[in-house]
Amino acid sequence: MFEGMNRRSFLQLGVVAGAAAVAPRWMNAQAVPLPEMVTQGRAGALKTPVKTTKLYDNIYLFQGAGGNMALQTGHDGNVLIDSSYATAVPHILEAVAAVSKNAADALINTHWHVDHTDGNEGLHAAGYTIFAHQKTPERLSTVQTIAAFHTTFPPAPDSALPVITFDKSMHAWHNGDSMDLVHFDPAHTDSDIYIHFHNAEVLHLGDIYFNGMYPFIDESTGGKIDGMIQGAQVGLSIAGSGTKIIPGHGPLGTRADLQKYHNMLAAVRDKVAAIKASGASEHETVAKKPTAEFDSVWGKGFMGPDAFAGLVYRTL
Repeated sequence: MFEGMNRRSFLQLGVVAGAAAVAPRWMNAQAVPLPEMVTQGRAGALKTPVKTTKLYDNIYLFQGAGGNMALQTGHDGNVLIDSSYATAVPHILEAVAAVSKNAADALINTHWHVDHTDGNEGLHAAGYTIFAHQKTPERLSTVQTIAAFHTTFPPAPDSALPVITFDKSMHAWHNGDSMDLVHFDPAHTDSDIYIHFHNAEVLHLGDIYFNGMYPFIDESTGGKIDGMIQGAQVGLSIAGSGTKIIPGHGPLGTRADLQKYHNMLAAVRDKVAAIKASGASEHETVAKKPTAEFDSVWGKGFMGPDAFAGLVYRTL
């Protein structure tokens, strides 16, 4: 079905390499408690239903807790994009059952972050094979720290790890459509991909795209403002006027929406870069309010203007 994939066993992924490799992973998992960010996300997901929006004959947008998801249905088997939190899995499966009687096939992770992958284990148990960029299982199988959140995450269970991975891209004909899975250069993280359904004109950009809000850039795992701008430009090069663009967070977007987002990112980057080049510290740069002209539109999400300006400064 897919071209460009690596069919890797857990051994080849480096997840299991005999007792010597397993022991440190087990010890790490025990030493790192589940962070409050995850327990709160799971608590919210338990109570949050999944909203379904039909985008094409056999493609649906799922919105609930965590990042935006998508579903492609058909006789080749259902394809899910992202898995939200573990406690959202029953809601996800209910939403799938409401629109499809087809068998489970593939779950694609857009990147490694917990609000997009915590449901992997439950969906794998429901029959989905997990696909991702090769960096995603590397991140999920080891302790990870997101410095901006002062949060450390334990390794995911073995059954939550992607087992089919790729480096640059994968391509498939599935359920009557041509699909591309393509890796971005480091942007939100170093594991980001997009998924493009050609005939349906649906493009899932993952957390490269936060629609209507300042994005989070995970500097701890390779995120960079220039990569975010380049990623948005890649999306613009793919999208047409009728393309339905799924952001990682926020409402469904259009090419025009993505263009506004790209322009905002580039303008803030340029302002911060100019101030930084003058010798200003991060604190001094943030104090100059380089995002001010955009705050009324983009400053209403979980990343406040000052926090976003600091991320831009640090990832230049």
